Amino acid sequence: MSETAPAAGRLSGKVAFLAGATGGIGRTIAEVFAQEGARVVVGGRRRAEGQEVVEAIGARGGEAIYVSLDVTSEESVSNAVRAAVDTFGSLDVLVNNAGGSTAADGRVTTASIEEFWNKINVELFGTFLCNRVAIPELIASGGGSVINMASLAGLGLVTDRDAYSSAKGAVLTLTQSTAREFAADRVRVNAIAPAGVRTERIVKLLEASSVARATMARQVMGMIEPVEIAYAAVFLASDESRSLTGQILTIHGGYFG
Repeated sequence: MSETAPAAGRLSGKVAFLAGATGGIGRTIAEVFAQEGARVVVGGRRRAEGQEVVEAIGARGGEAIYVSLDVTSEESVSNAVRAAVDTFGSLDVLVNNAGGSTAADGRVTTASIEEFWNKINVELFGTFLCNRVAIPELIASGGGSVINMASLAGLGLVTDRDAYSSAKGAVLTLTQSTAREFAADRVRVNAIAPAGVRTERIVKLLEASSVARATMARQVMGMIEPVEIAYAAVFLASDESRSLTGQILTIHGGYFG
């Protein structure tokens, strides 16, 4: 029997920059992207955790580097993207995953003002900055894929999270406007809007918040696993979705509001 070479991964030859990839959904996306053949740039503020992700990818035969990244700082984002291009020669995929909802959020009448501005700075401004810096590199590579991580909250389907919902709603609008603006440059911009995903942060939020537990009870198919989000991101990053742009992919586990 002749030996058969293993099939190339769905992201073979691509370089992917992941903002917010040192844990949770971002880490899972980084590891699955590497399994699918991408060279991965793990961006985040937590160096030790970032190096763990890089080592885990390397142990499975993948290629990855960690870059220090504060998505609210233009200098930090510029330095991180430059390090990615200097290391791997180009950039094909951007995943904006930094941020997340917290128990400090609430209704517009009770949510912390500090929490509101934190969500705007990290979720919205961070996505804006990463797009601002990375999209020219995608264009220079002949096109590519931007994946903005949003939330079902951004569609107005989750209550008592008005700071987070405001920021993620704006991310969805930004996704659709930039998709129109850069389609001629062969840059596709899409968003993933999940409901509750089984990450350490969400599990802790459920333990601390009766509102969060009541919301999760409406997700009738149960919690979404991070790997499910990761494979949705693989599809959006791959050439399989070459004609798909300006779309919001909702993954809600049976949450119909």
